[in-house]
Amino acid sequence: MRTPVKFTRPLLWLIFLSLLVRGFVAATIEFNNDEVYYWTYALYPDWSHFDHPPMVGWFIQLFSLNLSFHSEFFIRLSSVVMGAVNTWLIFLIGKKIKNELTGWYAALLYNASVYCFVITGIFILPDTPQVFFWLLGLFCMAEIFTGNEVSSRKTKFFLLFGIVAGLAMISKYTSAFLWLAIWAMVIFDNRKWLKVPSFYLAHLLSLLIFSPVLLWNIGNNFISFTYQSERVGFFGKGLRLDYFFTELFGEILYNNPVNFILILLMLVALIRKKKFVQATYQKLLLFSSLPLIGTFLFLALFRSTLPHWTGPAYLSLMLLAAAFFAENSSKKQKSILFPKEIIISLLLLGTALTASWTEINYGWINLDTRHTGNPQKMGEDDLTLDMYGWKQLKEKVEPIINQDKLNGKMHKPVIISYRWFPAANLDYYVAQPLGIKLYAVGTLERIHKYYWINHLRGIPAAGTDAYFITLSHDFKDPLPLYGDCFDTILPPDTLTITRCGKSAMNAFVYRMKKLKSLPSAIE
Repeated sequence: MRTPVKFTRPLLWLIFLSLLVRGFVAATIEFNNDEVYYWTYALYPDWSHFDHPPMVGWFIQLFSLNLSFHSEFFIRLSSVVMGAVNTWLIFLIGKKIKNELTGWYAALLYNASVYCFVITGIFILPDTPQVFFWLLGLFCMAEIFTGNEVSSRKTKFFLLFGIVAGLAMISKYTSAFLWLAIWAMVIFDNRKWLKVPSFYLAHLLSLLIFSPVLLWNIGNNFISFTYQSERVGFFGKGLRLDYFFTELFGEILYNNPVNFILILLMLVALIRKKKFVQATYQKLLLFSSLPLIGTFLFLALFRSTLPHWTGPAYLSLMLLAAAFFAENSSKKQKSILFPKEIIISLLLLGTALTASWTEINYGWINLDTRHTGNPQKMGEDDLTLDMYGWKQLKEKVEPIINQDKLNGKMHKPVIISYRWFPAANLDYYVAQPLGIKLYAVGTLERIHKYYWINHLRGIPAAGTDAYFITLSHDFKDPLPLYGDCFDTILPPDTLTITRCGKSAMNAFVYRMKKLKSLPSAIE
């Protein structure tokens, strides 16, 4: 007889410890470029935005009480909380498709994934709400396709799915793949739903929820759809195996190499016709994973893609891998609470997270060996500097700006940046605390949402003076950019950003005097 294992207590401990670790990291590292940009979605909410639908901004507003609490911790709080909720959700789905042991293993694999634990569980990105609604969608689908009968309970879950899928799509456009999974299940598993009005009403609910995004795009020349379609277009680009392998290895790293191996073992077992989950659930989980993964691996043959775009698809594969290991465990006298493979996966994530946090905050490893003699390139090869030094920059820039005010050196100054990052970084860490308006001046492809923010803040008048602040790890000379826009661009003040007592990078503060006119892109 197999000895039963109760999972409530270990699951609650897993959720608590995960919450504690992710909350600590969220509170003790500065924003990366993407996160601080999405802060502007909450600062200037809209029905949609240049890059993505609006849900990530609404999550930030909700959990920060409309930015009443505006530290990194509170802006990331939705990710920290949703990471805990998602652990519980994936447990429930695993329990539904097989048993509690499957749910427990799925919860462990979820917390061993870099994508789930860090990217959506610490960082605040559109993937945070997407993964939550994606898991809710999977839960609804598991209820809908349990058995072949059509019942009133299942029709309610179908309507709920329509709502959830709509919310997922206003989190991130790739959530439309949830509907692809539904259609595949209906066609290949249960066509009775084609005769049920709730099936079509669920589509209308999704469309209704998504309609504000459509209307915003109609009013803005479909700019968001155009931008995203250009990112994933492939015709005329030529075959690029380097892009393909970058995408593939990125997916392996983002999902944890050990998790990826466990998923491969599960897929081999499926190919060999091993039976470890009901056929309906097997189809459901494959339909909700392989199309999304296959699409972006195919696109990666022609152009650069980002590995986290496929992240939600791996949730289904985690569930299948959990069911596979639960089946193997059930054949033993006692279920194994922590299989050694999953322990290794968790330890790998913990080691990588600890090393990354330490390097970001202390920089013990010299990652920039090429440019130590060039003050304008110091730190250029150190990616960890994207998330370090912004608070220190504010502390060192503030005396310069205050002294300029006392001396009357700058007339109604603003800060100007040339791209959405570092514009958002400077906006959050420097401009907002110092009460100065920031503008991003450049093409729409470079400044993104700042095109709209510029107009909301009011275009600077002729004669305005401006600061241009650039860092050596991402240096940009303002003279070629704005030399024709101002009467004079003065030589910069140079500030040193230190980390653990050592120089990490330089900051250059330029004064641009007497604005003549700005490029048409801002106007």
